[in-house]
Amino acid sequence: MCTGRLGIGICYDIRFPEMAMVYAQQGCQLLVYPGAFNTTTGPLHWELLLRARAVDNQLFVAACSPARNPGSSYQATAALAVALGDTAGQAWGHSTVVGPFAEVLATTGHEEDMVFADMDYYEKRLDLYRSQDLGVQAPEA
Repeated sequence: MCTGRLGIGICYDIRFPEMAMVYAQQGCQLLVYPGAFNTTTGPLHWELLLRARAVDNQLFVAACSPARNPGSSYQATAALAVALGDTAGQAWGHSTVVGPFAEVLATTGHEEDMVFADMDYYEKRLDLYRSQDLGVQAPEA
């Protein structure tokens, strides 16, 4: 039985910690990011960012990506395609689930596949990561 709060973002959102922090403060135990990093940014950033969001917020992160399709023409821009070569237009793949201690629980390669992972929502360091209301208000615009 699956219980708990779920937060959803997009691939761009995973690059920045603020949304994940808000979700964690709202009690989310799992963040899900569908994304399509390409074969240039994927090897450099995909797993790194998933692990960072998980450990930063002491929660689970799942990211799903399309499988690589050599026949596709996915390109961010024509200039990027020229600069990075034809392979930059391919999705990185590697759908992944990461735990609160930044451990990769399950992952795939770049081919079509499914990811399964057991998640224990009580597996986090509550003694180290407490949310405190400091009474600070945002300045008026």
